[in-house]
Amino acid sequence: MSAASCQLTEDQFLCSICLDVFADPVSTPCGHNFCKTCITKHWDRNEKCQCPNCQQAFNTRPELEVNAFISEMAAQFRQSAQQKASSSSSEQQVSKPGEVPCDDCTATKLKAMKSCLVCLASYCETHLVPHLIISGLKRHQLIDPVENLEDRMCMKHDKLLELFCKTDQMCVCMLCSISNHKTHDVVPLKEEYEGKRAKLGKRDTEIQQMIQKRRLKIEEMKRSVQLSKKDADREIAAGVQVFRALKESVERRQAELMDTIKEKQRETEKQAEGFIKELEQEISELEKRSSEVEQLSQSEDHLHLLQSFPSLNTAPPTKDWTGVSVRPPSYEGTVVRAVNQLEETLSKQMKKVELKRVQQYAVDVTLDPDTAHPALILSDDGKQVNCGDVKKNLPDNPERFDKCVYVLAKRSFSSGRFYYEVQVKEKTEWDLGVARESINRKGKIKLSPQNGYWTMCLRNENEYKALAGPAVRLSLKHQPEKVGVFVDYEEGLVSFYDVGAAALIYSFTGCCFTQKLYPYFGPSNNDGGENSAPLIISPVSHRKIHII
Repeated sequence: MSAASCQLTEDQFLCSICLDVFADPVSTPCGHNFCKTCITKHWDRNEKCQCPNCQQAFNTRPELEVNAFISEMAAQFRQSAQQKASSSSSEQQVSKPGEVPCDDCTATKLKAMKSCLVCLASYCETHLVPHLIISGLKRHQLIDPVENLEDRMCMKHDKLLELFCKTDQMCVCMLCSISNHKTHDVVPLKEEYEGKRAKLGKRDTEIQQMIQKRRLKIEEMKRSVQLSKKDADREIAAGVQVFRALKESVERRQAELMDTIKEKQRETEKQAEGFIKELEQEISELEKRSSEVEQLSQSEDHLHLLQSFPSLNTAPPTKDWTGVSVRPPSYEGTVVRAVNQLEETLSKQMKKVELKRVQQYAVDVTLDPDTAHPALILSDDGKQVNCGDVKKNLPDNPERFDKCVYVLAKRSFSSGRFYYEVQVKEKTEWDLGVARESINRKGKIKLSPQNGYWTMCLRNENEYKALAGPAVRLSLKHQPEKVGVFVDYEEGLVSFYDVGAAALIYSFTGCCFTQKLYPYFGPSNNDGGENSAPLIISPVSHRKIHII
């Protein structure tokens, strides 16, 4: 049997009233078949006696007899369908919590495959068959399984919600559209669905972009945490090294203090031992003389006594011990002096530690010839600059300083920390620091933070200033031969160090950086050869911290 005829036969075995396989099938005079119970109840409920399918009316209620042939065929079809359903049910999934169950399953509820918006019921694969083969049911709207299908019905008219009122932004039925929403902008549900779906697609794109931005932010934060951990590990290692050196220095100074006190005690003991030895020797001489005097005084030899008397009548030579004493050494202030010396040493060493801490952020800096004033002479490697006597004929590009003998570095910084060192030895005037990208480079320039410059300078060989607007005079114990410049962009900090003395010279604090920063150099004018020495960008030496 062909698929088409098979499908037709299956269609013939289903009652169009109960939509199930015929039970006691009967035929009406017009030729249509129904379950005897279904057609009987249908005629009982209606005044007219007519066919539910073709609407043919009968003047008298027909006498209905069970069609034995169709009944037998329906029984065979029911048995085949049950076997097929049994086999299919074993393969289908039982409805689990959270899944939509089949409304037609009477025993074990199977998982629904579709829900019908016309029947307001959900069906498993087996009970969905009529909607796939019966022409009338094929026109029903099937959707993915959903619960509470009654929510899709208009509570007022008990009709399917198949329209959307754009005026009130709500779903309505056909009767609502001609009553309460008669003058409103009402469109088919599918039309509004497509519009809303397009908006959801656009919103989803926006959400995906937001998700991507947040994922990137997470990655950025993870990188920040990793960098922070590296910084923390580096600081811990440096801290351990410093405190180990401090401990060793304190122990060494303690041992030196103990040795000093013990040495004083040994000297006191040695002095006392010398005095005691000398006194014991005098006592021995006096005891010897006393014994001789006693023997002589008992002698009855007149001549011998008179001859020996002159030599024994006087005491042996002795030292005057009246003013001699052993005074305990004074230890007053010994500990205090030792601690003060230790504090002074530690203070000097801590300055070195601080310098070492910022030196770990050393970067490679090279001068940018496109920014250099025409009178400046740059070395081929871009590490040295001094002012010549002749202005070169160079293009007056926007980046170049045209009046002030300044030059910037090629590399800029817009985050984090960086440090570099510049040799200023044998110069009588110079400027150093950092400048923001948008600084004025033409005409006369006043160096100040307000104008985008954070700098310090030397004037007149020994006059140091921080050009803070107004300038701050700096009192330095020694003239630095090498100056270190340290910048913490996020912290808003610019610091200058005397590298040789490992001393902080000056710090700009609380700065607000919003642009790129460039290392800045001003070697000042040649001054007839008096200031011809160059500014030299020097490599940073990383020496191990050692506290004496």
